[in-house]
Amino acid sequence: MAAPPCASPRDGGSGLAGSAAGAPVLIVTRPAAQASTWVQELRELGYEARALPLIGIAPAPDLENVSRSWRELLRFSVVMFVSANAVSGFYGCKPPALSWPEGVLAASTGPGTSAALRAAGVGDAQIVEPSATSPQFDSEALWLQLQGRFDNWRERSVLVVRGEQGRDWLGDTMRELGARVDYVAAYHRQAPQPDAVGLALLAAALLQPQRHVWLFSSSQAVAHLQQLAPQAGLRHSQAWVTHPRIAQVAREAGFGGVLELRPGVMAAAQQLRSGVWRGPYNL
Repeated sequence: MAAPPCASPRDGGSGLAGSAAGAPVLIVTRPAAQASTWVQELRELGYEARALPLIGIAPAPDLENVSRSWRELLRFSVVMFVSANAVSGFYGCKPPALSWPEGVLAASTGPGTSAALRAAGVGDAQIVEPSATSPQFDSEALWLQLQGRFDNWRERSVLVVRGEQGRDWLGDTMRELGARVDYVAAYHRQAPQPDAVGLALLAAALLQPQRHVWLFSSSQAVAHLQQLAPQAGLRHSQAWVTHPRIAQVAREAGFGGVLELRPGVMAAAQQLRSGVWRGPYNL
């Protein structure tokens, strides 16, 4: 991440840079591609972060079905992408002669997904995304921006690009208004297979919970942690989560400290800088 004007990555110019004394290691559990980016950006800000992907991403189960969706794009008013991995998987099956149609909206659930769409060549005018000030980046926040795009949703066609499973809330909402909603699985989410480095990080985090903080952006990642370490006690461990639903799952998993924060690298850096990991979190 480039430093802002007049501030180096480790001085106080941005109000974020500079590692907080004694700050714990932040364990980023996002899928590998996103986790590595977050770790790099956090380290450039002066914080110790390590990647331990707790969601594996595999190719779509039916690649031809994804390619067929590309050939049928013009029949959709909106194509909704649930994540950056959905964008990557969808574009990975794009027939060479095709490009994004100008008359089709690309709906995104958050900044990471929007960035992936822009990198793929979708224009800003075609992207619909949650407000930058939204407290959450999810389907509900996207709907606040999307619902007014059409006077009447009846007979509109919508394609939702996701993994093999996911929340149906937005699709159900649009169907209730008369829209036709289809789904396509552009990737497959699976349990992680940590390498020796990942397993060593897992062991260290469980042995020294006061020196580590888990960062979760998916409830499934919490479940996969429990599968990797079914006997682990987590009551001395901290989880930082990006949505209330994930917070509930983390509490049910036994995390002694659960803190909700806005999605994004800068929100995590702010928490590390603020020293929130001290006090009641040192259980």
